[in-house]
Amino acid sequence: DPRSVSSTGGPLPIWFWPLSSGPGAVAVDPAPQGSGPTVDAGVPVPHIRARDPVRLPLCPWHASALELGIATPGTVTTQAQGSSPAWRLRCLLYPQSPVLLASLGVGLVTLLGLAVGSYLVRRSRRPQVTLLDPNEKYLLRLLDKTTVSHNTKRFRFALPTAHHTLGLPVGKHIYLSTRIDGSLVIRPYTPVTSDEDQGYVDLVIKVYLKGVHPKFPEGGKMSQYLDSLKIGDVVEFRGPSGLLTYTGKGHFNIQPNKKSPPEPRVAKKLGMIAGGTGITPMLQLIRAILKVPEDPTQCFLLFANQTEKDIILREDLEELQARYPNRFKLWFTLDHPPKDWAYSKGFVTADMIREHLPAPGDDVLVLLCGPPPMVQLACHPNLDKLGYSQKMRFTY
Repeated sequence: DPRSVSSTGGPLPIWFWPLSSGPGAVAVDPAPQGSGPTVDAGVPVPHIRARDPVRLPLCPWHASALELGIATPGTVTTQAQGSSPAWRLRCLLYPQSPVLLASLGVGLVTLLGLAVGSYLVRRSRRPQVTLLDPNEKYLLRLLDKTTVSHNTKRFRFALPTAHHTLGLPVGKHIYLSTRIDGSLVIRPYTPVTSDEDQGYVDLVIKVYLKGVHPKFPEGGKMSQYLDSLKIGDVVEFRGPSGLLTYTGKGHFNIQPNKKSPPEPRVAKKLGMIAGGTGITPMLQLIRAILKVPEDPTQCFLLFANQTEKDIILREDLEELQARYPNRFKLWFTLDHPPKDWAYSKGFVTADMIREHLPAPGDDVLVLLCGPPPMVQLACHPNLDKLGYSQKMRFTY
């Protein structure tokens, strides 16, 4: 409890910690009014008998000392004969006062313990980041593998602990690497989980099997490798990587190339053209924007695929469109649509872009991600035709 030495000079705070509450502990009696400054201490004094006056030279450099008048057994009242502020301060700081030093020591240790404990609790609750260094490789273990469609699977990998996040800023991606037949194979992927998810990271990947596509008779090396993994196998992750970062409320940092510093961009309207698995970076960005009510950015997505069954993450996209109809517009186009198809047909055209993406403007940014033929032969020529400058575009 806080005690004080009161005098005409004002209170001088002293902190005491009761060392015992049982027999033999001091129960302090208040000093009578006008009896001078008092110092109360709750410490065991078994060697002091009732009514015995005791003089303790607590401050040997001062002529006065403390006289203890024992009123009843186990009760101590101390009266200071000196009342100057300097004397009281010296008594407070005098290192040979065992009562004062013990009380202050216990109090300081207790406060320090509380502070350290509070810090450790806060630290344990704070998510830890997995991707600390973009140049390092991190081995993550396969937790689960599920089928999404006829040629697409979701791979879930465990982070180091249940309290870890991946540590991937919005707009960035990761690289997976492995050796296949003695050759190093590296592929970029964007997780479909957000950086708020702790303990795991999900990748949705199309598996290109050998002998299925005539243009790629060997199939996809990395996708087939991932499909062959058993639960518990590990894969090398590296990141964050990429030239674009979304910092919120329409603000982007975009690097023209890896060696250039990022340039800030602001977009109120965000156009997106995605093909196949190129939807994953778009979905990452759409989710980050829509989950913040104060983010005014509007999103317009044109999603191209071969067939209807090739559309991955369709349910996620349509759910977001239904929940945020004024903030997110969604449109599809298929090379081979069914008879009752309600959306567009064929490659991305200038008419599709004009109808379903925002018109060119200083507050517009169009993002592209998909197969190179789609991006180079369909997207860029039509964006040129419609007046979108190079500054209004970014290709993943």
